[in-house]
Amino acid sequence: MNEQSNKYHIAIACGGTGGHFFPGLAVAQQFILRNCDVTLIVSEKEIDQQALQSVWGMNIVKLPAVGLTKKNYPGFALGFLKSFLGAKKLFKAKPPHAVLGMGGFTAAPPILAGILARVPTFFHESNAVPGRANRWVSHFVTRGFVGFSHAASQFTGCDIVDIGMPVRPQFTPRDTANSRSTLGLDPMRPTLLIMGGSQGATAINDLLIQSLPLLAKQMVELQFLHLTGEKDEERVREAYERFAPGRFTVKPFLAEMQHALSAATVAISRSGASSLAEIAALRVPTILIPYPTATDNHQLFNAREYVRTGAARLLEQADATPDSLVQLVGLLLRNATVRQSLLVALPCWHRPRAAEAIADQILKVVREGKPRK
Repeated sequence: MNEQSNKYHIAIACGGTGGHFFPGLAVAQQFILRNCDVTLIVSEKEIDQQALQSVWGMNIVKLPAVGLTKKNYPGFALGFLKSFLGAKKLFKAKPPHAVLGMGGFTAAPPILAGILARVPTFFHESNAVPGRANRWVSHFVTRGFVGFSHAASQFTGCDIVDIGMPVRPQFTPRDTANSRSTLGLDPMRPTLLIMGGSQGATAINDLLIQSLPLLAKQMVELQFLHLTGEKDEERVREAYERFAPGRFTVKPFLAEMQHALSAATVAISRSGASSLAEIAALRVPTILIPYPTATDNHQLFNAREYVRTGAARLLEQADATPDSLVQLVGLLLRNATVRQSLLVALPCWHRPRAAEAIADQILKVVREGKPRK
């Protein structure tokens, strides 16, 4: 044990996007319940700072890692080096008993620092197509966890466990009318939820603005809950004021996504793994519009896995038009048989004990004192 506490200290690197942060938080909460000290390692991005407002009982450390986008190799390398040195300094001051990375650009430097500190290291891969960071660290870590069984065969070099996607405990069924009222909606009206991930999606926002005249006219009973991201909030709100006055709630960001999903009759969403897991937990019939420029097109592969099992409908962004979207929304809203078929298929994607299982497996390795690979 370290000198500062008789508890196990677990470091979890989970920043950069809500899709990495919230599953990491779900696992962190399980470690807290097991009387561990937890350090959350996040990025300096605004989305992380917003999400941290709901966090308590954990140490928070921000590192300056940046993603590898648009061939920004110098910036990526400098951010990686600074984050690695920051994690190394952190682990020297308060040695962890294990390090868990949830994928993405914030995860690899702390995992590398944990490997050099000779403590057990782990990663979780949430997508059907593994990310570059996890593919790299898989050759060195103690164990990897995957959310899609399809991803397990794409790793070599370490023990891989198909464990599912961690979801926070608040994502349990709740009263639909109460959730709608909480969000300023009519508790009795069918509700279309539109969300583009933790930072919004301009292409989805544009599609809804173009589709809104038809949607509002053809489905006069329908109300809208639209999570836009910061930059599009004003223009999306103006569109609703014009075409669906009194029938909408627009927000740039919502931390309490359990209320949004509970309020929804049908949803339109990107297909990030965290969003999909929350959709499955609360059984929301959903039209998936994958982000087409996601790394390795992983959102399309995520969506196809859900569609393969009958748990969602797919509308690729390149093929999406106002007419095609309105047709799909109308089908799911008005055809109870089609909607029910999605509801029946969704539970196969919900692994309610995934976060608990990850925490338990990590603590088992720590307690057994197994050396790293």
